[in-house]
Amino acid sequence: MANELEVTRDAATAIITLNRPESRNALTAGLIAGLQQAIADAGADDTVAAVILTGTDPAFCAGIDLKAMADGGDWAGLAFENTPTGHPWAPIDKPIIGAINGPAVTGGLELALACDILVASERAVFADTHARVGVMPLWGLSARLPEMVGFGFAKRMSLSGMFVDAESALAHGLVTEVVAHDDLLPLATRIASDIAANNRAAVTALLGSYQRIRDDHLTPQLQTEADTAQAWMSTGGVDRVGASAESVIEQGRSQLS
Repeated sequence: MANELEVTRDAATAIITLNRPESRNALTAGLIAGLQQAIADAGADDTVAAVILTGTDPAFCAGIDLKAMADGGDWAGLAFENTPTGHPWAPIDKPIIGAINGPAVTGGLELALACDILVASERAVFADTHARVGVMPLWGLSARLPEMVGFGFAKRMSLSGMFVDAESALAHGLVTEVVAHDDLLPLATRIASDIAANNRAAVTALLGSYQRIRDDHLTPQLQTEADTAQAWMSTGGVDRVGASAESVIEQGRSQLS
């Protein structure tokens, strides 16, 4: 997984960058494991006040690398025992800012939804194509997406596979700001710096309060999602795994044009 994940620092901010641009930053088992470890490391580092998660252009993340999955990659070796049900990584006590620089599709959308704050480039697009490629969400999408945009719009996204541009995402509450592409990382870094300038113990306590309040209603929903996915897999429900990330994104571009 050489260089497929880059971790850099800007003062008290850890910047984690998915770096498989030729595959639109699609997730392999190794990249997922690396991302989980990078976030855990940031959480354990007392010099880190906030985390930024982004992708190498032209995409944020196209989701699971379905071609790698169909080819029988090392998915069996991926350990999820330290990751709670419905989470792509073990939660940490530092805010995670998702800087969405391009398409965030399916599993990539789930990574975005797991962040605490989302800001987007004008080039960002969002889509849930689980139904299109024949898999079920496992990282909390069916609970977090309607929490952010409402059940009606969430079902429209999930059942149709529609792609949502950055301005529509802003209008529906999926992101808090949309900026020119070159201004995205500076914006995310400025938000992280504002967080770092506050009383860190207070930030940790307040974030923990938000997380516990959310968990009170979210945890049962995440279990329902996991049960649905398990039932789907047990009946042999995967019938289109192998579709490339590139083809899914191209379909989305045609919908937005």
